[in-house]
Amino acid sequence: MAEQIPLYPVRSAAAAANCKRATYFSAAGPGPGAERSSRYQLEDESAHLDEMPLMMSEEGFENDESDYHKLPRARIMRRKRGLEWFVCGGWKFLCTSCCDWLINICQRKRELKARTVWLGYPEKCEEKHPRNSIKNQKYNVFTFIPGVLYEQFKFFLNLYFLVVSCSQFVPALKIGYLYTYWAPLGFVLAVTIMREAIDEFRRFQRDKEVNSQLYSKLTVRGKVQVKSSDIQVGDLIIVEKNQRIPSDMVFLRTSEKAGSCFIRTDQLDGETDWKLKVAVSCTQRLPALGDLFSINAYVYAQKPQQDIHSFEGTFTREDSDPPIHESLSIENTLWASTVVASGLKWVSCRQHIDGSWFCMHSASLCLLVGAFNPFTFKVGLLDLELNQLTKALFLALVALSVVMVTLQGFSGPWYRSLFRFLLLFSYIIPISLRVNLDMGKAAYGWMIMKDENIPGTVVRTSTIPEELGRLVYLLTDKTGTLTRNEMVFKRLHLGTVSYGTDTMDEIQNQLMNSYSQVQSQGGGNNASSTPPRKAQSSAPKVRKSVSSRVHEAVKAVALCHNVTPVYEARGAAGETEFAEADQDFSDDNRTYQASSPDEVALVQWTESVGLTLVNRDLTSMQLRTPSGQILTYCILQTFPFTSESKRMGVIVRDESTAEITFYMKGADVAMSTVVQYNDWLEEECGNMAREGLRTLVVAKRALTEEQYQDFENRYNQAKLSVHDRTLKVAAVVESLEREMELLCLTGVEDQLQADVRPTLEMLRNAGLKIWMLTGDKLETATCIAKSSHLVSRTQDTHVFRPVTSRGEAHLELNAFRRKHDCALVISGDSLEVCLKYYEREFAELACQCPAVVCCRCAPTQKARIVKLLRQHTGRRTCAVGDGGNDVSMIQAADCGIGIEGKEGRQASLAADFSVPQFRHTGRLLTVHGRSSYKRSAALSQFVMHRGLIISTMQAVFSSVFYFASVPLYQGFLMVGYATVYTMFPVFSLVLDQDVKPEMAMLYPELYKDLTKIEASSGAWSDRHRPSFQGRLLGH
Repeated sequence: MAEQIPLYPVRSAAAAANCKRATYFSAAGPGPGAERSSRYQLEDESAHLDEMPLMMSEEGFENDESDYHKLPRARIMRRKRGLEWFVCGGWKFLCTSCCDWLINICQRKRELKARTVWLGYPEKCEEKHPRNSIKNQKYNVFTFIPGVLYEQFKFFLNLYFLVVSCSQFVPALKIGYLYTYWAPLGFVLAVTIMREAIDEFRRFQRDKEVNSQLYSKLTVRGKVQVKSSDIQVGDLIIVEKNQRIPSDMVFLRTSEKAGSCFIRTDQLDGETDWKLKVAVSCTQRLPALGDLFSINAYVYAQKPQQDIHSFEGTFTREDSDPPIHESLSIENTLWASTVVASGLKWVSCRQHIDGSWFCMHSASLCLLVGAFNPFTFKVGLLDLELNQLTKALFLALVALSVVMVTLQGFSGPWYRSLFRFLLLFSYIIPISLRVNLDMGKAAYGWMIMKDENIPGTVVRTSTIPEELGRLVYLLTDKTGTLTRNEMVFKRLHLGTVSYGTDTMDEIQNQLMNSYSQVQSQGGGNNASSTPPRKAQSSAPKVRKSVSSRVHEAVKAVALCHNVTPVYEARGAAGETEFAEADQDFSDDNRTYQASSPDEVALVQWTESVGLTLVNRDLTSMQLRTPSGQILTYCILQTFPFTSESKRMGVIVRDESTAEITFYMKGADVAMSTVVQYNDWLEEECGNMAREGLRTLVVAKRALTEEQYQDFENRYNQAKLSVHDRTLKVAAVVESLEREMELLCLTGVEDQLQADVRPTLEMLRNAGLKIWMLTGDKLETATCIAKSSHLVSRTQDTHVFRPVTSRGEAHLELNAFRRKHDCALVISGDSLEVCLKYYEREFAELACQCPAVVCCRCAPTQKARIVKLLRQHTGRRTCAVGDGGNDVSMIQAADCGIGIEGKEGRQASLAADFSVPQFRHTGRLLTVHGRSSYKRSAALSQFVMHRGLIISTMQAVFSSVFYFASVPLYQGFLMVGYATVYTMFPVFSLVLDQDVKPEMAMLYPELYKDLTKIEASSGAWSDRHRPSFQGRLLGH
């Protein structure tokens, strides 16, 4: 991999010896603008010439993005003019420009831009917006028949059959009965039209079901019911619990006292955990719901974009003095196709309603809907190869007909004889090929669905079963596909002592003793949550130290998170309602919700050892000790997890002691620089990582009241900054992250789906290159890749650092190029930069890796990666997913496999094949995919062999009768030859089984060998046998 791809031209040895510095001129050229030129110091004059020259500075890339495409042309190309320009390619440019202009005029694609939307008054919108409807249909009533016929006859094979059949209406060219040609062609078209009609009707029903969902629209006169397709930009919509969000919206108001609610985003980013959303404070403070129409306010929203993790906007209320401006972020927005998960009851509505929402974008512009590709008609590689082989056979057919006319002598109407010979030899390309292949594919699909070893498998695209046997790249989702998304706490390490799953009872006993001593010393609920030193004076010194450290570690884990307990109660009618937070904290109806399953696992573990989180809102949280004591903590500040900082923190005040503590947890690479010196953290993190555990480092720092007040003033001042707000806030927070006390190291395991490891190993032995594309965090994706054995534990992993410019991408690609046989881990943002400037280089480097992990991928990025592999490698790809965020990837792949999981059936309905679990893909590919391809290849060779025999006999017969264009057989004889008389070989080939299914799974290398063979190669190499057999039968 090291000597394959230079990103820049490599200098010669002489040039390297004469000059140590290379000058790259900017678009300004020489003269005054030459000051902008960049100079790069070569790393070493004795460097290998086949290596890519490293850039030692990024000085010259400040204006790369604007001048990147202009630099080469400005220097080395001379602009051609006049006739020279037209002859040398100008005509092509003019034609392309005219076609683009016509397409733009016909399609009139809407330009996405920022917008200002008035609250509750859609008529105030200056521009018209598309309807809020979802349409996945491929045709309409008027384009169905023409569209289906075009999809069939755009291939040469079908078009040839149509021309031959139409020629029989000409009396001079008629050589047999009409049904001889039209019956097979009509049968193929009838089956195709019926199949397309059924699929189109199902898509229409699914679209109608989504577009007809009813929502409550808030108007001046009250609430009215509207369909999802009738919602307009600017409408106020009331969304009920467990109801789908119909379009991108802004969260205005809820009946929750804290002004927040939870949503599920599994159909957007694949994560099944609930996300916390906060209402706009200006509208949440209004006394009543109807007061939304009494204010004069508008929302400024950025243009729709593909990044689902960020949003920038402004809420402005103009009727106040002075006007109120409130910034909007991702916490205030709700993307389309997410689901409201929790909420309380509106007193005036008598329904379980989660809040009122403000429509911002119609469904036509939503992120998830925009990520779905238009429905495409997938064609198998076998069909494409046969189409090319048909063209070659057609040329042979024309040549044979010309030879026969030449030997006959060009006497009389020779052109009529030429056309008649073309029709007589038309069986070289038999029309029964399509009929037999379609019937064989239907049989393969039936076999797949009837396989008892993969129950529940559904074949939704019956035209490409043989594609399962020709795959080279397998791209899979993580959440719900490879994993169950169920985290289990496995280990707690304190430096000198480690606790596993079999020693958790020791932690429970120590925690119970600690809080029992606290209660006996202080008495009542107002006692301190920290064990007093006198209470432990009688205990041995080692015992006291370990007990205190266990207590501090468990308390830190129970406080440092963003988990919220949710209580459910059964109503009188048996419906599930959410209980008030100040009611009894019953363990039977409590569930934990958070944006990360890791945090839920940690809080569930603290509950199992005795310290339970019973209540939380935006300002406080309450813990229950093993003795039943309730401890209350005020939440002063919360610092959420970000991919840049790789840690999260919280500042709390103990109400009983007024102690202020700053707790923080995060990845080891981020926490190792902020904790006090220790000699065990790095080693133990490596040990846990090798076991496939996801590690978090927990630390704390005690703050005085003066220290916190000083921090709060600086923090609030930084948040009000207009410029560089993010950097200033991060700098203030970093002032606290110094010399923190290391408390513990936790290890959590993500439960894999059943038999994921052997399935991945089987697919890898079968020759498939496996890529994992996920929207999850980098650390999570890396850990799952290792635990599932997608990346072996002894294999090196190159984590592609975040890049934002062309220069940074160049440097990082250089670093990656020097590594051999290592897995690649890259984020979606860095991938976007690499594909923008170095698409070809990145594709070639990544394709040589044994495994690739792409994290933080948007749905459109997943589809783009699939298209990248198809374009640069020409190999067949397969996408596996289970969520709505995987639909675009499944549609873009040559073969899509959907898994029916917890995230709904959207992926399985859009896929070509759907299976219950990921482990079933192994048998689907190695057994059914291999058999389907092998049978179809053999069947196509037999049908062509059969056609060549009868055509050779026809040539011998015409030669005997002085090259007369007279048919050898007519009517039922010819129809029977292609159907009844030779049907048993067809049945035997369709049902053929060269090896048993168990052997195919035991030796997946058989699949690898089959992917190296083309279906047409066997037929072409065996072309002499039917000619010999035809001559023998003709004589």
